[in-house]
Amino acid sequence: MHDQSLPAGIGQQLRESQIFRDYQDAFENATGLPLQLHAAGEAASSLKDRPRSNAFCSLMATKNQSCAACFALQKRLEEEQGMDPRSLHCFAGLCESAVPIRVGDKVIAFLQTGQILLHRPDAEQFSAISKLLIQWGAQVDLKKAEEAWFATTVLTPGQYESMLRLLHIFAGHLSQCANSLSLETAASEPEAVTKARKIIKAGSDEEISLKRVARAVNVSAGYFSELFHKATGVTFTDYVSRVRVEKVKSLLQNPRLQITTIAYDTGFKSLSQFNRTFKQVTGTSPRAYRAKLTAKV
Repeated sequence: MHDQSLPAGIGQQLRESQIFRDYQDAFENATGLPLQLHAAGEAASSLKDRPRSNAFCSLMATKNQSCAACFALQKRLEEEQGMDPRSLHCFAGLCESAVPIRVGDKVIAFLQTGQILLHRPDAEQFSAISKLLIQWGAQVDLKKAEEAWFATTVLTPGQYESMLRLLHIFAGHLSQCANSLSLETAASEPEAVTKARKIIKAGSDEEISLKRVARAVNVSAGYFSELFHKATGVTFTDYVSRVRVEKVKSLLQNPRLQITTIAYDTGFKSLSQFNRTFKQVTGTSPRAYRAKLTAKV
């Protein structure tokens, strides 16, 4: 697939989805830590807006110099993005992490959490922090700052790593939701595109060409190609592949079906094309995806 783009607003739809809100509440209640989601490329959502926000961070957020340090940290987290969670420490030693949510090899959003210490706070450390705040000219009550900093949640590196693994698993679930959202019909899209979606989904296991579908919706192939891409955010070929992969994921849940049979029954012409397309969309191979399903049982 050459065009890995997605319709605009997928990140926002994920943030507003019920599955994210439910997980956000469960995560925050279980860990006592804040959790946010922001789309790739947009300003990071501030963890201070969450009920479980760290009191020290909330206090610092009212001070320009301290805010600048936190925003710089968030920017670095996104710039250093990869396929795995990333963690960085701020000037006060607090750890914050970003867990990427992706569709294929494209990062579309991040889960943010943290504002914790991975070591026990002590007076010597806070003395160095207070000197920085004075040096920056931050108008902050150092006594309140000290109390808030010492009240910060402390986790062992192992505990925090386990928590990030859970978020990484959840990010995988959100990635699947994002792929499904990209396949849904937009309310304002052209009728020809809506009809084309139905044709593709109904015949996803058959030979489907752009010319054939364009003919079925009574528009020229060239115009249809542009219209479809503009309305869905993906090329016709990419859309067909994603629909087929969704069907493959469903069939992989049946352990009696051979992967080779699934490949050809869902319209792929070769195993190499099947494996390549599945990995581009899901980030993993069909065999590894089935193994994960088996491990959950």
